[in-house]
Amino acid sequence: MKNFIFISPNFPTNYWMFCRELKNNGMNVLGIGDQPYDELSDELRSSLNEYYKVDNLENYEEVYRSVAFLIFKHGRIDWLESNNEYWLERDAKLRTEFHITTGFGAPDIPRIKFKSKMKEYYKKAGIPTARFCFADTLENCRKFIDEAGYPIVAKPDNGVGASHTYKLESDEELESFFMQKLPGIPYILEEFIDAEVNSYDAIIDSEGRPMFETGNVTPDSIMDIVNNEDNSIYHIVKTLSADVRKAGRAAVKSFGVRSRFVHFEFFRLSKAHKGLGKKGDITALEVNMRPCGGFTPDMINFGHNTNVYKIWADMIAYDRSTVPKGRDEYCAYAGRRDGKEFVLSHEEILEKYKDSIKMADRIPDVLAGAMGNQMYIAVFSSKSKMNAFYDDVLKCVRQSGKK
Repeated sequence: MKNFIFISPNFPTNYWMFCRELKNNGMNVLGIGDQPYDELSDELRSSLNEYYKVDNLENYEEVYRSVAFLIFKHGRIDWLESNNEYWLERDAKLRTEFHITTGFGAPDIPRIKFKSKMKEYYKKAGIPTARFCFADTLENCRKFIDEAGYPIVAKPDNGVGASHTYKLESDEELESFFMQKLPGIPYILEEFIDAEVNSYDAIIDSEGRPMFETGNVTPDSIMDIVNNEDNSIYHIVKTLSADVRKAGRAAVKSFGVRSRFVHFEFFRLSKAHKGLGKKGDITALEVNMRPCGGFTPDMINFGHNTNVYKIWADMIAYDRSTVPKGRDEYCAYAGRRDGKEFVLSHEEILEKYKDSIKMADRIPDVLAGAMGNQMYIAVFSSKSKMNAFYDDVLKCVRQSGKK
């Protein structure tokens, strides 16, 4: 029996399903987390063979000792994973120190975590990227802006999602950014791209071949949603476009991806952009060596009538999928922001779309910045039906002309 250590299996809350499918596939599933065992969900507890509680997952030495204990008790660890962006570096360091070879090690981290390093590997894949500079001095930034022009985007070189990311439109905003940016955190400046985000979401086998592929489309900037506290929408595509599939597979090869669930983000240009392409072309944004966040794995399941938790666990156990192909539909996410007055109430939405809605729940505060506070997930056979759903869920009283 192979030993699998799952770091923080209780967060996000849906990740217990990865553990369930691993256990169903005959793996010895060993969890490490900081939540008391009695507070874990019944589903998670039944999906683990053993759970080691630490006081603080941020304490590397404590987590290191927990891995060492599990090795002492169960023998060699075959896999160690969290599937969580926040712990990618921690996972890689632990793999390196305990000689676990089924995943990225510490030397791999720069190219998969630092946005500036990613550009080199996108270039090798033949995928254009936005111009950038390091935000080290105000003088260097001004030289870059003289070439690229405003607006520009400032973001941490090693960041998670759209946190601490800013759109700057003037010298005054640039100077303010330099005064307020997080100390000791390397930032980059990128030229602003008018585009929607198209993702490539895939489960990759040990030879770098896709076992499953899909994608999602985010028409609005996550950065703007976070900074403006706006509503949030995105959807799982019914059919992955050929250009995103081609770019995703090229990036998998260039970045040396093996045995992973990945979420790669691309820009689809809203207008022609010098050095990047014409309207509709695909350019690179960033790679994420983990599943797309939040409820996206569940949305993929709803949209494609499949089970990506099982496909991923099959990749771990068998290096092939045992899940048959299902039907394909659009799966839509709509996240409402608290404090807005909507035309349709929560109850009215549930009644009108009772045959389409798959989930309707509150979003944890830690995720609400990008996803809204109240979410609805629904499936539709056509894009027109999906767009009508978005109109109904997000229309505000002010926008409707009502007083």
